[in-house]
Amino acid sequence: MTRFPKKLQSKLQERKAKNAERQLGTQNNLVDFSSNDYLGFSMSEIIFEKAHEHLETLNIFENGATGSRLLSGNHQLYPTVESMLCEFHDAEAALIFNSGYDANIGLFSSVPQRGDIILYDEIIHASIRDGITMSKAKAYKFKHNNLEDLKRKCKVERDRNPLETEIYVVTESVFSMDGDTPDLIAMSEICKNHSAHFIVDEAHALGVFNTNGSGLIQELGLENAVFARLITFGKGLGCHAATILGSNNLKQYLVNFARSFIYTTALPPHALATIKSAYDELRLPNKKETYHPEIQKLTHNILFFKSEIERLNLQASFIKSNSAIHCCIIPGNDIVKSIALKLKEQGFDVKAILSPTVPMGQERLRFCLHSYNSQKQITDVLFLLIKFASL
Repeated sequence: MTRFPKKLQSKLQERKAKNAERQLGTQNNLVDFSSNDYLGFSMSEIIFEKAHEHLETLNIFENGATGSRLLSGNHQLYPTVESMLCEFHDAEAALIFNSGYDANIGLFSSVPQRGDIILYDEIIHASIRDGITMSKAKAYKFKHNNLEDLKRKCKVERDRNPLETEIYVVTESVFSMDGDTPDLIAMSEICKNHSAHFIVDEAHALGVFNTNGSGLIQELGLENAVFARLITFGKGLGCHAATILGSNNLKQYLVNFARSFIYTTALPPHALATIKSAYDELRLPNKKETYHPEIQKLTHNILFFKSEIERLNLQASFIKSNSAIHCCIIPGNDIVKSIALKLKEQGFDVKAILSPTVPMGQERLRFCLHSYNSQKQITDVLFLLIKFASL
C-alpha cells in the first residue's frame, strides 16, 4: 500500500483530538429522531410498487441511463417528471439534478458572474457555500435571519453598483442545522426594492409545509417573487435527486453552463419513477384544502413536541422552530456525543451535531420529527434528555 501523506494524517489526528471525527453510521432499529424521512415515504411499499408498475407500463427495463442527459441519458421519464414538477410547484420550468448538492453547485458556480454580488445567510448550507466558492462573483454573508443587516448590505451594494450588476440574495426556507425559518415575505420585499434576485433552498420544507407538502414558498404565495427554488427529494419525499425551479431562460442557461449537470451520468429510470410515485402519493387527497394524512400526523407531532418543550421548561435550551427539526444546544463535542450515546443505549437515535459543522460552543442534539413518531416516544426522549443533560 502506498504511503499516506503526513499532512492528511495530521489533519485526521487533529479532528480526533477534538472528538470531532466523522464516522459512517449504520442502520439500526432505534426510535428514529435523526433521519430526514419526515413522512416515512422511504419505507412506503406503495411508492416502491407503483414505481415498478410505472416502469413496466412504459416497457422500461433498464438499470441505467447510459450517459449524461446531453448525450444518451435523457430518457422519456425526464420530461414527464419535470412537467409534473412544474404543475405541482407552480413553476415555469424545472431541471432535475442528481442531488441537492449537485444542484447548488451547478446553480451558484454558473449563474452569478464576475462583478455580480451574492449575499448569503451566514449559516447557509455547505453545498451553497461550495457553489459560491466556485463562482467568480463577490460574496458577502449577512447575519442569520437578520432583515436589517440584509437590507443594509443590499443598499450598500446597490448604491455602489449600477443596475447592470446583479445581486443574488440566498437563504433557506428551513435551516438544516437550526430548524428555524426566515421572514421570507419581508426578504422578498427587500430583494424587490433593491432589484436583487431571491434564491431559496427548500430542501427541508418539501413534505412539511402547505396542505400538499409543496413547501413554504407556495404556502406564502411567493412563487413569482423567487428567481430560483431548490427542491430536494431525499428528505420529505424519501427518494433521491433534486430540482431547480425557475424560468425557462434559467433552465436553458443551466443546461448550457451548469457543469454538475452537464458532466455527469443521468439518473436511472427507476429513480425518476420513484420521484413520480412519491409525488402521486403526496397528491392523493385531491382536495386543496385537505392535508395529506402523513403531513397531518407530522404537523400534530411538531405541535406536540413544542408543547412538551414548554411543559417541561426546556425552551431556553431549544432553538425556536416550527419545522420538523428541533435543536437543543449543548456546548462541547464531548458532552453532546456522550448524551447522544446514552440516548442510543435507551433505544433512541438522536444525532449529535458537532463543531466544526456548527460553530464551537453551538454544538447540539438535533431532533428530527416524523409522521410515524408516537407522542409517547416524544415525551420519553425529552424526559431522558432532561436526565442525561441535567436540564
